[in-house]
Amino acid sequence: MQPDTPNQQPNQPSPPSSPPPKINEHDMRHAKEIIDKIQAAYEIRVVGQANLKTALIVALITNGHVLLESVPGLAKTTAAKTMAESVSGTFHRIQCTPDLLPSDIIGTQIFNYNTGKFDTQIGPVNSNFVLLDEINRSSAKTQSAMLEAMQERQVSIGGVMYKMPDPFLVLATQNPIEQEGTYELPEAQLDRFLLKEIITYPTADEEINILNYVESGATVKDIPESMRVHIDDVKFLQHIVRQVFVDPALKQYIVNLIQATRTPGKFIPADLAKYVEYGASPRGAIALMQVGGALALLSGRDYVTPDDVKQLRHSALRHRIILNFEAIADDVHSEAIIDAIFGVIQTP
Repeated sequence: MQPDTPNQQPNQPSPPSSPPPKINEHDMRHAKEIIDKIQAAYEIRVVGQANLKTALIVALITNGHVLLESVPGLAKTTAAKTMAESVSGTFHRIQCTPDLLPSDIIGTQIFNYNTGKFDTQIGPVNSNFVLLDEINRSSAKTQSAMLEAMQERQVSIGGVMYKMPDPFLVLATQNPIEQEGTYELPEAQLDRFLLKEIITYPTADEEINILNYVESGATVKDIPESMRVHIDDVKFLQHIVRQVFVDPALKQYIVNLIQATRTPGKFIPADLAKYVEYGASPRGAIALMQVGGALALLSGRDYVTPDDVKQLRHSALRHRIILNFEAIADDVHSEAIIDAIFGVIQTP
């Protein structure tokens, strides 16, 4: 089958694209120093999990949120807490349960008998890093309240709006086992996560290192001050990533990929395309571009390459391509669809 590359609609020309100002050497060097310190702090406490490290740093740079899926005990809390400490940010972990209320997360008003007035108590969501453990165990109403805070970056308590700290990064975890009594996240809410990372078991060598880390107490050691950066450094990274150049041809490549997820029958074999119920939304294109810019910074470049777009393609799109029940029955995963589409769309 000959793939058709999606074209723009006639009479709708793209606006002229002018490259942003080139990032000067000093700023690039400063960005590299910040990223190196964050990575070094991560490796002090966490063994392996390189993909998780990359996902967290990319989300931090792009001001996005991450959905993590793994069995218990794979250092998700340690990684999130370490990342928060490495940038001198605040951290809260929230254990989700079916009886967790929205007010337990965003806060509430409590009547003060001494003053005769209501006092506002901000919930644990008011942190730079929030770990929502087993988000699918909380009710739909609680999930909605949290996801609203993620999207709007503010909460309303007693009619007053309270802005979230900046930066604000949510890591939500899902357990792929024990699905009884859980509330699966709707597709529209999944789409609001920049990345969905699936964490796998460590290798035998990594597990030996984990035992050595625990034995030496490395997992609970303080991060040296010399390895810490400041919240303002994170804001600097978030500012400079918007200056990373994305060539118009690369933007067209990203759009072609996303368009292909919506009409897969035109591009990939029918026996694979039949499993796709819905393709990725425009947020998928935005995610590929933002992730590409962050990965370029991680590599010390001020421009995005096709490899930057491809590197985290599974993490950026696996939760945005919705498969049908036939795919579940045949044990077909969205990664297979993603790889097939990336394999047929021409790389610039």
